[in-house]
Amino acid sequence: MLKSPFSDRPFTPTISYILVALSIYDLEETKGEALWKYDPNDIDEREIIIKNFILKELMYLSYRHRFVLISMLQDALNTPDFDFVKEFESNYDEYITIAWDETEINDPRGFFADIYRLANEVWKDDLQKASLEDPSTW
Repeated sequence: MLKSPFSDRPFTPTISYILVALSIYDLEETKGEALWKYDPNDIDEREIIIKNFILKELMYLSYRHRFVLISMLQDALNTPDFDFVKEFESNYDEYITIAWDETEINDPRGFFADIYRLANEVWKDDLQKASLEDPSTW
């Protein structure tokens, strides 16, 4: 069983795990300012956000963890009624504030589809390596 990084618990991420790099709770003056320079609805700027923030921040995960995460995202994208809007909602009780809230993202599903596409490009070799392994041995 694949364990969570830095713990002995099973790795059971949710789709929101992918957006952790966009959480700016108590970091509005630093990370928030850096992210707000970009328009998440502009395709070119969205690619910068995804590559330079989201995918880069997830590099601490092993190739196996990233494979599980991207496989989970693929399943969500293949579910027509999956609610991607809720992934951009802030949860102040949990100290989660997303740089752009759900009202500012014109196409939340498209945003996640771009994450999936770019992750498959940037992490191609690692995802391929993990796909050739038997996950039951992890």
